[in-house]
Amino acid sequence: MSNNDPENRASPFAAWRYRIFFGAIGLAALIIVGRLFLLQIIQGPSWTAQAEENRRRTTNEPAARGLIYDRNGYALARNVPSYNVVITPAFLPDDIGDVQSIYRQLSELTGLPVNQGTVEDAKNVAACVEGPGIAQLVELGESNAPYNAVPIKCNVDEILGMTIRQKAVDWPGVGVEIQPTREYPTGSMTASVIGFLGPIPENQAAEYEDQGFVINRDKVGYAGIEASMQDVLAGQNGTGVAEVDVAGRELRNIAPPVPAVPGNNVFLTIDARLQAAAEAILVQEIDEWNQFYIRDGKPPRISSGTAVVMNPKTGEVLAMVQWPSYENNRFARIIPEYYYRQVSQDPRHPMLNYAISGEYPPGSVYKLTTATGALNENVVTLDQEIKAPGEIKLCEQYYPGEPCTDANQRPFRDWIYDTNPEGFGVVTFLKCIAWSSNVCFYKLGGGYKDEIPEGLGPLRHGEYARALGYGAPTGIELYGESDGLVPSPQWKRINLAENWSTGDTYISSVGQGYVLATPMQVLMSAVTMANSGVQMKPTLIRQIVDSAGNVVQPFTPTVHWDITKDNLVAVYDCSEGFCVPTGEKKNVSPDVVGRVREGMRLAVTSPRGTLNRPESFANYPIAVAGKTGTAEYCDDVARSQDRCKFGLWPTHAWTVAFAPYDDPEVAILAFAYNGGEGGSVAAPIVRQIMDAYFKIKAIDSGQESGGGG
Repeated sequence: MSNNDPENRASPFAAWRYRIFFGAIGLAALIIVGRLFLLQIIQGPSWTAQAEENRRRTTNEPAARGLIYDRNGYALARNVPSYNVVITPAFLPDDIGDVQSIYRQLSELTGLPVNQGTVEDAKNVAACVEGPGIAQLVELGESNAPYNAVPIKCNVDEILGMTIRQKAVDWPGVGVEIQPTREYPTGSMTASVIGFLGPIPENQAAEYEDQGFVINRDKVGYAGIEASMQDVLAGQNGTGVAEVDVAGRELRNIAPPVPAVPGNNVFLTIDARLQAAAEAILVQEIDEWNQFYIRDGKPPRISSGTAVVMNPKTGEVLAMVQWPSYENNRFARIIPEYYYRQVSQDPRHPMLNYAISGEYPPGSVYKLTTATGALNENVVTLDQEIKAPGEIKLCEQYYPGEPCTDANQRPFRDWIYDTNPEGFGVVTFLKCIAWSSNVCFYKLGGGYKDEIPEGLGPLRHGEYARALGYGAPTGIELYGESDGLVPSPQWKRINLAENWSTGDTYISSVGQGYVLATPMQVLMSAVTMANSGVQMKPTLIRQIVDSAGNVVQPFTPTVHWDITKDNLVAVYDCSEGFCVPTGEKKNVSPDVVGRVREGMRLAVTSPRGTLNRPESFANYPIAVAGKTGTAEYCDDVARSQDRCKFGLWPTHAWTVAFAPYDDPEVAILAFAYNGGEGGSVAAPIVRQIMDAYFKIKAIDSGQESGGGG
């Protein structure tokens, strides 16, 4: 048979088609195999993990936040139920008419519209923020996770919450969730100490998520003890893993749930009774003085003030109050923008804790530093007589050896000059403290001719200031504590590009010029004297107790230092007319501390003592020692009134005192911004708070009346 037979020859076209056909099949098979290899082998673990994740839901149970109590167990911060109205879309009736009926009835009770805006609008607002209607919120929730409850109205009152909960028996899908909300029974009275909670800040979200917190649900401390003791109070959220179907319905637990661990409870050293009394006294005194100025045809004078009560032996803060304050209950559920703006823009800064964060010139209360240093450095002897006329002229020198001419003579007046230009006459060291003679302290601080050839000087003065607690935070358990300022020639050159002058030394010696201090620092300086040189660490924490009532951290007083034993003061050689550090350290003599204490006591007992007045401690039945202060200052308000000039400076009022003198158990400080004279304005506040302290003590001990009368 011939091979040329057409029946026996293969068609070239048919062979080509076969090759294309089988090639396509091979290519498709290769792609499928490659895709399967990619999905199952290379990406298999990733897809498996996603599938596993889709069938799992990690739950997070919020931990109960620890409570805050005063030293006697009175609640200062507690958890109360907050009622949120929720709808679970998957459980709503199938009939649209029944659903609409439920929406309308809920609208009548809650005031929310049934329909308002769009689902897109609902996507752009946080839960429970007014705007979208009920239907839009539910529709959004149904599209995301129909078995998850959708909050439609938060923080409803208990009556409405219980009403809806009762009616929800006939409203499938409707419920009421109960969540704990912070409540502060003492409100503004303790707001500067307790603080408040707020949502987790965006810039700290990752950190808190790592600790098990849930963003947009859990709250954290923003101020006060709520912030500084956040780790103690917060506890640990509980966790669980459940299997869910495609609609988000939980089917079973995959792993045993880990229960939430409640936060620990914190007992403060504060006594709520003394806190209430101190606040009432502070506010009343400020109001009475402001009313006095109004009746005299002048504007209110005192814009703010603070008072602190402490046990000098232990460092326990028994009361810390201020005016004005803010209402931290307003921040308990949400932080209202209008109220936050109101308090944050108030020029008095009521959200600032004045006691630890405010920096002010301390004035004469700072003289305790100068007195301690001058006697310890033998600048003055105990019985040395010092002339204290109403005014002296001192030479303003900016470098050693600068000639003293009429051009650089500067007058320095005593505070008594306006009523007695002759001044105090001749004083001794103790009277210098008791009468608070500025001229005497000018001489002790900067020296004066042959009378006091070598003053304490700025460098040695700074050493004693820091030893008494100035120039650094005290370490109390609150955020935002300021350093204050102990100025020095080096500080002035660096920050002001100017040389230190002799005038700077003189005015620093009386707590003026560049010197700044917080009220807490001023109190600690007096507490150090009251405690015979031992400075305790100030504390607000009495003890920490877990949810079962077990003491986790008992109270233990902590000593900062003892100025009579711990070699805190640098030794300077001033023999050549200027002081050079020797590298050695020394203590403050216990006798020096005792003499300064005597001067503070003499301020009460001496006829010319600054605290020997009927409105302060004259004839007080308990032995009291203390120091007043009237500090000149210049701020924007004073500058706008052209008062920042000689003879017109406005003044802050200070007073600090402790009692009983021989065995001090209480120290009290009062400060009034733009208050005027310390002995007239701040001293009566201290006196009345001391009365309250001893009356409460008498009540606790079962006596009929307090020693303070």
